[in-house]
Amino acid sequence: MQPFIEHARSLRLRIDRDGRRAEFGALAAGQSPMALFVTCSDSRVIPSLITGSRPGDLFELRTAGNAVPAYSHVRPGGDAATIEYAVDVLGVPDIIVCGHSHCGAVGARTRGDDLSALPAVDHWLTTQLPGDAGHEPADAARRKAADPGMHAAGQRNVRAQLERLHTYPCVRRRLGEGTLRLHGWFYGVDSGLVLSLDGELDAFMPL
Repeated sequence: MQPFIEHARSLRLRIDRDGRRAEFGALAAGQSPMALFVTCSDSRVIPSLITGSRPGDLFELRTAGNAVPAYSHVRPGGDAATIEYAVDVLGVPDIIVCGHSHCGAVGARTRGDDLSALPAVDHWLTTQLPGDAGHEPADAARRKAADPGMHAAGQRNVRAQLERLHTYPCVRRRLGEGTLRLHGWFYGVDSGLVLSLDGELDAFMPL
């Protein structure tokens, strides 16, 4: 914790030293982010590192397994509020759903791990992430050995979450108007390689 405290204490001095006072002061007038970036809560996934973004560039939504809950007008949650605000109020022109390799959430869902001791996690993964329900334990072991980074499952999850975005009225409306674009990305935590879903090829290709 101490390194975080020291960094926070020196932030103002570093802003002044680097001549960025005007840049940060302008942020007080409001925000106009270039994209909504939906990604996993995983500490190894840093949106600003991946995109090179600066303060004010990205509106972020982070959930376990970069899940986008299906829209519900009955009891919309904070995730839905974030998406709706980004699309309808901030008017972001792009939404990026960024999955990643070696994802614990995707791995647990794909393997069918016993998460009974973590009921909240179990419910979230079961209801929000696609899985290979019903596969045998031996089959799960083979899958892990063949793809330890869970690339295929992670990319399948990105596709599923992009589809979930279509359940949001604000997203459907903006897509229909041609004023919003959806992107599926996949980040390799061990390589730094970023892949993008090519709609025509239905495959993840290097950016």
